[in-house]
Amino acid sequence: MAKTKGTRIKKDATTLTFDIIKIFLLSIVALLCTLPFLIILSGSFSNNSIVMKEGFGLLPKGFNTDSYDRLFRTPKDILQAYKMTIYYTLVGTSLGLLMITLTSYVLSRPEFKYRNNVSFLIYFTTIFGGGMVPWYLMYTSVLGLKGSTFAIWFPALMSPFLIIIMRTFIKESVPDAITESAKIDGAGHLTIFTRIVLPVIGPGLATVGLFLALGYWNDWYRSSMFSRSNETWSLQFYLYNMINSTQAALMLAQSANISLSDLPTVTLRMAMAIVATGPVLLVYPFVQRYFISGITIGAVKG
Repeated sequence: MAKTKGTRIKKDATTLTFDIIKIFLLSIVALLCTLPFLIILSGSFSNNSIVMKEGFGLLPKGFNTDSYDRLFRTPKDILQAYKMTIYYTLVGTSLGLLMITLTSYVLSRPEFKYRNNVSFLIYFTTIFGGGMVPWYLMYTSVLGLKGSTFAIWFPALMSPFLIIIMRTFIKESVPDAITESAKIDGAGHLTIFTRIVLPVIGPGLATVGLFLALGYWNDWYRSSMFSRSNETWSLQFYLYNMINSTQAALMLAQSANISLSDLPTVTLRMAMAIVATGPVLLVYPFVQRYFISGITIGAVKG
């Protein structure tokens, strides 16, 4: 047991040993989680031919910046892709948070008579869907959004999974007694939502916002379907096309018996991973504590 001396708590040998073992094991786990990213980072600064022969390592092999030189050969294009991805992420995350939070608030209210029916319809879409072809025709033929940036961020605004998370968070964080008291004092739903609900669901907003932001940031599929110009390409789709063009150049060179040993095929992918994940790694630490408290909502109740 820990011994108390004045205001200081002195740990006994058992507790101290346990803390040392705990820190040691957690350090190993943290190192194992960090190693893959370090290997990707070193691979992006390695010589492609050396990597093809010897594999990757924690330190760059034949240090060079050929991959980044090729990646930023046309800086205007990649900056445009970054700009569009930031635009899709900010607009989609902001509007998605608004719509998901409002929908979840309505579904969490016991006075809404058809809340169970609407919740079932929302959940039903996770089990059965119309398919990709009807979904594509709806946005292109019916709504006429082919080539519009609206079609790239609009379809991902609402997610049944995120609605369920937010509805659960609101029900757990805002007791019905509080909203009933506010109604007795004359508050309407807008006042309850803005002054009572929103101030206490910060972790839920951070969790849902992080899911939405990551979804928009990593998306390339909608750009491939709806974009008519490279001016509207997302970053992921731009990198995807660069990989395809590099592979096509390599295959043409091989068919013509031309050596392209200096073409950074493998290390280019590592550089693309760094470029695509860098901004996410910078933002995630600021929302991590909200994300952890939000994702575990409902795990402990009482």
